Amino acid sequence: MATNASEAQRSKEAAVESPAEGRLSSVTAAVRVLKAFSEEEPEIGISTLAKRLKLAKSTAHRLATTLLAEGLLEQNLENGRYRLGIELFALGALVRRRLTVSTQALPFLHELREKTDETVHLAILDGTSIIYLFNLESNQAIRVRSYIGVRKPAFCTSEGLVLLAHSAPDVVGRVIKEGLVARTLNTNTSSAALLKVLEQIRVEGFSMDDEESEAGMRGIAAPVRDLSGQVVAAISVGGPTQRLTKKALRGFTPLLINAAEGISTRLGYRRP
Repeated sequence: MATNASEAQRSKEAAVESPAEGRLSSVTAAVRVLKAFSEEEPEIGISTLAKRLKLAKSTAHRLATTLLAEGLLEQNLENGRYRLGIELFALGALVRRRLTVSTQALPFLHELREKTDETVHLAILDGTSIIYLFNLESNQAIRVRSYIGVRKPAFCTSEGLVLLAHSAPDVVGRVIKEGLVARTLNTNTSSAALLKVLEQIRVEGFSMDDEESEAGMRGIAAPVRDLSGQVVAAISVGGPTQRLTKKALRGFTPLLINAAEGISTRLGYRRP
């Protein structure tokens, strides 16, 4: 029995480190380790990591140790769990620096935050989710809090709705196929209703999130276009419902759209 168990473990590790494709497989496994972390689960232990990635525990530990040595992972010495390392932030900063839309948007986002005194965001679509590339928080005590690199479902966020409204039908189809899972009591979980909302956004030129993503928070977003006219990002303004009524939020629409159009112009877009 012991021999069989030992052979099974060696076989499992060979799938990751076989001579023929060991290096490539090891890189793939290391990338999978990094992708296992999320906002909801920023720290993971070796046993959980091995089970989730279907790796031998010794292999998961070896991968984590290598990533730790390179600064791509850090270890919490109090509980032994691992988390993403600071070196990833440095690499991410290089990527962010070359993102033209982020660079060109900065002065407009600062001006928008100053004029509204609410939190502003810049987000892009990645698959069926949005990723925040940039954020400027409101100076007020009660405000939307967010972090660069955070992912959220596209179908229930103001930024995501704008991006989906200008995406190909197959992208919207993938979102619907994945399932519209409620995040709050206000989340729209009807695919038919979603399609109507997207059509309305294309007509009005902006979208609104009325506590659909987070209870107690509202947001409004507008599209950013590149030289070809393609929508490549969305900017938004958001805040707490006790301060931002729907009417107050809609009052920010001209400022928001002007900012979005300003960024689009800097990217080379010209209105037909």
